[in-house]
Order: sequence, then structure tokens, then C-alpha cells
Amino acid sequence: GLATGQIELTPYSAEKMFNCFYCKRCEAACSSGVKLTEVFTDAKQDLMDMGLKGPGTTSVTYMNCARCLICVGACPHEARSHTEDGIETNPAKCQACGICVEVCPAGAATIENTFGTSRSELSDRAKAFLDAHNDAQVIVFACNWSYYPELQASRLPESETKDNDYEILVNMCGGRLEAQLLMAPFLNKAKGVLVACCPEGECQHDGNKKAIKLVENLKTTLEKVGIDSSRIQLVEIPAGDKTLFQAEIDTFVEQMNQLGPIR
Repeated sequence: GLATGQIELTPYSAEKMFNCFYCKRCEAACSSGVKLTEVFTDAKQDLMDMGLKGPGTTSVTYMNCARCLICVGACPHEARSHTEDGIETNPAKCQACGICVEVCPAGAATIENTFGTSRSELSDRAKAFLDAHNDAQVIVFACNWSYYPELQASRLPESETKDNDYEILVNMCGGRLEAQLLMAPFLNKAKGVLVACCPEGECQHDGNKKAIKLVENLKTTLEKVGIDSSRIQLVEIPAGDKTLFQAEIDTFVEQMNQLGPIR
């Protein structure tokens, strides 16, 4: 619409473009196989050249930034840089994976428009589900990029899933997960937590490597406090393989049923 003149170029219409957080659902639905996110990236750069930019889902940095440069090194898209004015983010390069948010020791990095994927929002949704379902067993954290576009299209209506003993929560990337988020469900009587991320070599943010290390560390933590470490597991799901994903969930739920509640 912007290219043909059907949509007037305004700060509001530009903001819509910068709200893209690269979930790639549009690419999964495109019958022509067009890499639409690449088109969006080019369009965002054109909008920036015209003086129009987000923040949209672009990560931003608050004044309490210590300029430690950890986020600059951690960004897999080279979207963050250090200038004389502090840490700046290039909105055309930022893909809202949120890795900078989780590695920032000062809590200075944030994404203002998270669309339900922030730490607090995911924690609240997990608690609400566990509180509302007496037989709930498992919280599943699903990577947005690896398989969720096809999974979303295959989900059953809420009326048919309300009695499920697991809840799928979509996070932006395995690299954005952190210990407090994964451990919180256990405080609300969850029997287990399952993390699903991209297979080795398929994560465009390298977030799966961080997720694997995080889950390994949390397994050690559970063992130290006398809890079976198998209550938290990680599985790798190829893009769009909802059959494998469902099988992994069913297997994990059965394992948690055999273990029973944490005592």
C-alpha cells in the first residue's frame, strides 16, 4: 500500500512497519515463498532514511545504562553499537529477539512493544493457567521462530483445549529465556517445565545455545535442592514440525504424571 500510494506515508503507518518482530508467520503463509521479512527490513531502512522510525519492537536503552557493551557483543544481528551518546539500536537491523534485554545486568535494555512475550507477561499467564486448572501438569515455553507459525494455524478452539494439562507460552527466542521465568511455574504447583527451541544451526539468533546452557544449569539447581532434574527439559524442534512438537509434549506430560507432584 505504501509503495503504490494507496496508504499515506505517516508516522502512524511507519510505526506499523516497525512493529514487525520477525515471527515469520507471513512467510509461512506465503504460497510464493517470498522472504517478506527481508522486504520489511529494506522498507524499514527506507523509512529511516525519510526520518520515520519506531521504536515499534526495537529494543531501547534507558538512562541507567552502564555502557558495559555486553548487549553490543550479544546482539546476533549487529543492531547495537556504542556511540558518544551511549548505546544505540539500529531499528532496521533489530529483530526484537530480546537477547539484549536478558543479558543486560542493569536492566537498561527493554522492548516497549512485546505483544505478550515479556518476562512478566509470560509469568503472569503461567500462574493464571496453573491457578485455573487443578489438574495442570506442565508449562511449555515455545520458541516463536522455529515452529510456531504452523502450530498456531493448527491449534484447536479454546473450548476444546480448556481441560489440557499443559499450557503453551510463546517466547520470542530461546535466548531470551531466563532462570526466574523457567523456575516460577514450580512455585505455582507445576510438575514440570518444557523448553522448545530451534535445532543446532537453525536459530538465526543463536539463542538455542543460550537456552541449552540455561536448562543445564537449572537441572543442576534442582538436583541441589532435592528435586528430580528431569522436571525441566529442553527439546529441539525443526521449523514447522508440529507433529514432533506435540509428541514431545505428550511424552513429557506422561513423564510428569509418573513423577507426580513435587513434595
